Amino acid sequence: MKIGLFGGTFNPFHNGHIEIIQYVKKSYELKKIFFIPSATPPHKPDINLAPANDRFEMVKQTLKGYKEFFVSDKELTRKGPSFTIDTINEFKKEYGKGTHFYLLMGSDAFLDMTTWKHKDQIFNALQIIIMLRGQRENYNAIVSFIDQNISKEYIFDEQNNTFSHKNKQKITICRVPKINISSTMIRERVKNNKSIKDLVPANIEKIIRTKELYK
Repeated sequence: MKIGLFGGTFNPFHNGHIEIIQYVKKSYELKKIFFIPSATPPHKPDINLAPANDRFEMVKQTLKGYKEFFVSDKELTRKGPSFTIDTINEFKKEYGKGTHFYLLMGSDAFLDMTTWKHKDQIFNALQIIIMLRGQRENYNAIVSFIDQNISKEYIFDEQNNTFSHKNKQKITICRVPKINISSTMIRERVKNNKSIKDLVPANIEKIIRTKELYK
């Protein structure tokens, strides 16, 4: 079974998250995808972060209508900072060797991996799918980043957008639809009392307004 793991602050969760992950799920024939809200991301200490329970609830409420999408509280119930490698190991232990896991990441998050704990273990543990929304310049940046910061021994197959390594798991670039929605944009609109209709599901807008998040 092929399972995708998609972590993030989801601050807040929005329509772009759903549309892009649906595209990735279909492209790689993933059976399930777990959305994993982070508690306190060590590499993003200064963002205007809504309470973890509110972010979890926003994801949970949205995914009720998607039978193959699930929300996980693994990083919310773990004590201390949230580290991706710990979450990966928990999922692998829970599901066993018959399951193939894929870590789904936006290109910005991937290019920030030099700050992550035990990043080398991540590349050994599972295949990474980088979701790229940018132009060719961003594409080339990923190629350079892998060569300079991860390993010079990756071999890039440009036709399949895949990096292969004799000891590590594959890294794949998935060119996803460009969607002009971001969590930062939504937080700014809320702060400035502007509409966020059509940017987030109605239930998420209700939670944001009711709890006065991002003011």
